[in-house]
Amino acid sequence: MKKKRMQRKSRIIFILGILFVSVAWSQEPLLTKEEAISRALEENFGIRLARNDVEIADNNQSILNSGYLPSLTGRAGANYDINDRLTEPENDDPLEQNGIESNQYNASINLNYTLFDGLGRLYNYKSLKEQYDLSQLDARETIENTILQILSVYYEVARLTENKDVLQETLEISKNRVTRAQYQFDYGQANRLVLLNARVDVNNDSIALIEVQQQLKNTKRDLNVLLNREISENRFVVDTTVNFLSGLELEGYLDKAEANNVSLLQIEKNLNISEYDIKISKSGYLPAIGLNGSYGWNKNRSAASAFFPGSTTTTDGLSAGVSLVWDIFDTGKTSVQIQNAKIRYQNQEIIKNQIEQEVKRDIANAFGNYQNKLYILKVQQENVATNLNNFNRSEEQYKLGRITSIEFRQAQINLLDARTSRNLAKYDAKLAELQLLQLTGQLLNVEL
Repeated sequence: MKKKRMQRKSRIIFILGILFVSVAWSQEPLLTKEEAISRALEENFGIRLARNDVEIADNNQSILNSGYLPSLTGRAGANYDINDRLTEPENDDPLEQNGIESNQYNASINLNYTLFDGLGRLYNYKSLKEQYDLSQLDARETIENTILQILSVYYEVARLTENKDVLQETLEISKNRVTRAQYQFDYGQANRLVLLNARVDVNNDSIALIEVQQQLKNTKRDLNVLLNREISENRFVVDTTVNFLSGLELEGYLDKAEANNVSLLQIEKNLNISEYDIKISKSGYLPAIGLNGSYGWNKNRSAASAFFPGSTTTTDGLSAGVSLVWDIFDTGKTSVQIQNAKIRYQNQEIIKNQIEQEVKRDIANAFGNYQNKLYILKVQQENVATNLNNFNRSEEQYKLGRITSIEFRQAQINLLDARTSRNLAKYDAKLAELQLLQLTGQLLNVEL
């Protein structure tokens, strides 16, 4: 008897263990928004390319690329000659020499430094720093667009997940209705048409659920591509919680939008670069002063001739000098460069005015769209509450036989539509908020 109890206890423990492992395996890991954004910042292809561009601009703005450092070059050479020589004096016998060898060796180290170049390199150095700042703004724009794209797909996964749950619940209700209709048919309380209608509704709900499940898998793959994850990795869930900013906080962001909008900051940098281009072109009117110095060593070994003995000459020494170059008239090239640089600056000012107008319009549109989406969400939430109340009452009436299955199905469909519309409104409102945050330059500064 005791042995049987032990066997039964062991069997129960074994079954509970299997159930625990099954439940643990069925629980898919949660991919939070923070984890998705963090991974994107490290792995997204577009962001990685943008960071490489920033690194290139950083290299360009270094002192090594400024022209302020001197150049130091070394030179060395060797020459070897072997010749045959025939000398025929007028009053003497000819002298023939074969295999005459001569050697020349030289080595030098040369220093060149530009003392003054009309301030061209100074403004070029400042322009390179502005270009580095611009590359950082370009990278920020890429990051903002990428994060907005990732969150759009992330929230689409969340919406489809909630729609799937709603459809699963709807399918369960329809299956229960089939069971109820089957009992009613078996006991003669309902005709076959009621049963067939219930089965048709189950099939329709099953099809709708399968389609949403496939859309969910596809959207998860889209998210995996953006995060540079394994494409086939679908065993994860996302956070369906959505929080909205307070009106006061959003108002503060709107007040500072023009100072933080990335497009306006980019055009300011382009204006600065164009201004430096004008100054760089004007440097062509001024002279360039250079300093040069060198240390050289030479050795020459010449062969003996008919009249002179062979010799070896070695020289070494230092030399230094200052040079001045002034293009008094360069065929008008500098003047044309200055005129074109000024025109490009004017173009940047025109673009700035255009962007300012566009940003103001986009912010106004985005803010109005955001408020509209919030209102729609509020209405859809109220609509869900109304349809849920209607469905619960219809379900009670249906069980009591006071309404038909068609009327009950209509209440079920109305609740389904209300819930899916509420889900769509919720994530549409959040995406409208994110777009507004991007325009105000705060997308990377707030907790999403």
